[in-house]
Amino acid sequence: MTGEKKKCLVLEVERISYNDAFELQRKLVSARLKNDIEDTLILLEHDPVFTAPRAETRNNILVPTEILAQEGIEVCRTDRGGDVTYHGPGQVVGYSIMDLKEQGRDLHRYIRNVEQLLIDTLGDYGIEAGRDPKHPGVWTGNKKIAAIGIAVKNGWITMHGFALNVNPNMSHFTMIVPCGITDKGVTSMVALLGGTVDRAELNSRLIAHYAEIFKRRPQKVADVKKFIQKKLGS
Repeated sequence: MTGEKKKCLVLEVERISYNDAFELQRKLVSARLKNDIEDTLILLEHDPVFTAPRAETRNNILVPTEILAQEGIEVCRTDRGGDVTYHGPGQVVGYSIMDLKEQGRDLHRYIRNVEQLLIDTLGDYGIEAGRDPKHPGVWTGNKKIAAIGIAVKNGWITMHGFALNVNPNMSHFTMIVPCGITDKGVTSMVALLGGTVDRAELNSRLIAHYAEIFKRRPQKVADVKKFIQKKLGS
């Protein structure tokens, strides 16, 4: 049918280590490149981790390894853009495996679209959020509420994505210079709302705005483990 939206898959994953999610993304990128799968949005929560894309960005981790061990925080190398970022329980992390050849091969527009889906989702909760012209991500006033880091692989396939602060351990952010930015703060949805946020409802809103902005028809994968075994061979 003319104008019919293309399907995209949605994987909702239980709490997972950063390295396991990184490997999952790599396999999905490979499958997308071969057209074995459709565009795919992964929503998950990480074990506590600081991610650093380059060796020098580890200088923005401000505490010794002993403190990291006490807090149960891992440090992982990554290949996305940006600087040091924290992920942990209380965040919704969204990884988007998307063929940008179908989105105009425009990485900057893609990043703006990811920001917009977060801005629209936060607006559903009455949180006024927007962009900072100097720094990627989503902001409320002078505080970042969602970090964004993207990589594009051969064939214009994206990976990585966003981390939305719902109710994370905010003290962990004091152990780094978040995203290498020294003059701004960090906040969360619960800090702004003063109450709890239902994770299932939030996921549904993120999926809806993702589908609307990227003109996709979302299909949740009911059995993620079975899907991974069948499509990715592991």
